[in-house]
Amino acid sequence: MRNISELIENYLKRILQQSPGGIIEIQRNDLADEFQCVPSQINYVISTRFTLEKGYVVESKRGGGGYIRIQKVELSSRGQILNHIFQTIGEAIDQTGAEGLVYQLEEGKQISSREANLIRAAISRDALQIKLPFRDEIRAKLLKAMLIALLSP
Repeated sequence: MRNISELIENYLKRILQQSPGGIIEIQRNDLADEFQCVPSQINYVISTRFTLEKGYVVESKRGGGGYIRIQKVELSSRGQILNHIFQTIGEAIDQTGAEGLVYQLEEGKQISSREANLIRAAISRDALQIKLPFRDEIRAKLLKAMLIALLSP
């Protein structure tokens, strides 16, 4: 059986796919009631699985009529994808940010599951046993080189 976080994540992704424009607005308490969990569980799922690195923009408004708006950022052209890669990576990137970007590209079918696994292995802390900040700088260079090679025509 899947855990509650996976169920909530899959539910939100499913309604995002069905929504016109790839935007949804949810009430945190209503969703918590639906899944019979505490509202902080909803916060946890959104803050860990719907991040900018993974291709989502999250906006929240607190209060009586508050909501959480989730938008899927679509990268439709090679130019947009490469621009997004360079903006996200910069001169240095930590492992979490790098894995988020790889996840986003894999989920968007820009790279295969096998390619994603190879990239994750190459940019991991285990493979890059170098002190910070050099590790994040080398990870950025490796990640850019691999993604450009994979995504170039």
